[in-house]
Amino acid sequence: MNKIILASGSPRRKEVLENIGLDFVIAKSDYEEDMTLDMEPEKLAEFLSLGKAKDVAKRHTDAIIIAADTLVVLDHHLLGKPSTKEIARETLQIISGQTINVITGYTIIDTTNNKIITKSVTTQVVMKEITEDEITAYVKTDEPMDKAGAFGIQGHGALLVKEIHGDYYNVMGLPLFSLTQSLKEFNITLL
Repeated sequence: MNKIILASGSPRRKEVLENIGLDFVIAKSDYEEDMTLDMEPEKLAEFLSLGKAKDVAKRHTDAIIIAADTLVVLDHHLLGKPSTKEIARETLQIISGQTINVITGYTIIDTTNNKIITKSVTTQVVMKEITEDEITAYVKTDEPMDKAGAFGIQGHGALLVKEIHGDYYNVMGLPLFSLTQSLKEFNITLL
């Protein structure tokens, strides 16, 4: 069987795939994301994941490449990864009490035959009303700093989430159900 490569340095994506017993290696993509492209968020997430996958595919033959890109959207506005604690604080104030869409685009490429599947999955996340004290405490954890929308559902950020509608793992950065269904089309089954 071809080796499976996760084209991501995300510890959360790595954890999701390890937890289901997938045997894979990591090769980070050097693809430069352009968040300013004029595309619907679902198409943008797919486009960015395809760019990441193709970048890694250029360096590997006889491999299955998996890449993903996660976006957080509120009222058609992308909420990126905060570059400062102040931006993290502002983002958390914006999403407080709101329903946000977490969209992950993913791409799978088989480099032996150039078969490509690209899809996106959306999960709705209802955030609780977050107090200023909670925002201050959460920003102090540094958890918001490398996450789109300034929160992570698998850590302290879970305390900010009232409910979710859709795939929990999608909020972590990898829509597990859809991804494993797509992997079957590459003859990769996990059960």
